[in-house]
Amino acid sequence: MTGWPWTEPPGRLSPFKLVVFLALFVPGVWTAVNFALGQLGPRPLTEAIHQVGLWTIRFLFVSLAITPARHILQWTQLLLVRRMIGVAAFAYAFVHLILYMIDEKFLLLHIGSEIVLRIYLTIGFTALIGLSALAATSTDGMVRELGRRWQKLHRLTYAIAVLAIVHMFMQSKADVQEATWMVGLFAWLMGYRLIARRYRGGRVPLVWAATIGIVAGVVTALGESLYFWWKMGIAPTRVLAVNFSLIAGIRPGWIVLSTSLALCAVGLLVVTLRGMRSRAVA
Repeated sequence: MTGWPWTEPPGRLSPFKLVVFLALFVPGVWTAVNFALGQLGPRPLTEAIHQVGLWTIRFLFVSLAITPARHILQWTQLLLVRRMIGVAAFAYAFVHLILYMIDEKFLLLHIGSEIVLRIYLTIGFTALIGLSALAATSTDGMVRELGRRWQKLHRLTYAIAVLAIVHMFMQSKADVQEATWMVGLFAWLMGYRLIARRYRGGRVPLVWAATIGIVAGVVTALGESLYFWWKMGIAPTRVLAVNFSLIAGIRPGWIVLSTSLALCAVGLLVVTLRGMRSRAVA
């Protein structure tokens, strides 16, 4: 990034970057306002910790989705905000830790022992350390200094995402719906990257991107059914039946499927419109 986060070389204002920069504050401001108004339930600080933690993972996954979205939508400007969103994920993770420390009354020895002894806290703290390393090396100067090592270092994002999902699952307890569709989304993102290695420039054909989305959606539904079988003894066929009936709302498998297919549909529309425009000019 050059200069301020909302500028681009040689220091010109980028309306797109400015809008994204401001949007990154919205969840935090929303949580703070609702906390001040007493709208976060009987345990407002606990709920604030939970909300900020959720947005940490959401922003992390948005940053991971930039690469496939850029190819599918043919929108190169998305690359301008990838590092900004990644730094926002770190900022929210740091606030998540600070709020936890406030909840524990800044008893540092107690907090340290809890992080060491409670595995879900150990996992979350490890992910925070990883995010801090990525945030510290997200400036243009560090990119130039590290060279090719920068890309290798920032591949840690994938491992951090796995740690974040595990932390989220362990924290979610009974309600694992968002954690489950995060797993499915991660499967689609990684599947896309694996297939992208076969194509020059990493641009996966839309038919393959859609196929990966279908597979990820099915795997998500199966994974959810196996999870409830292992955790609660519910027969997988019952969970799958609920998925297809939609009586319990839109399940994670459908969210993964619809999100990936919607992205591919928009990508197809972009390709079609550009083709029509090219023929019209010719």
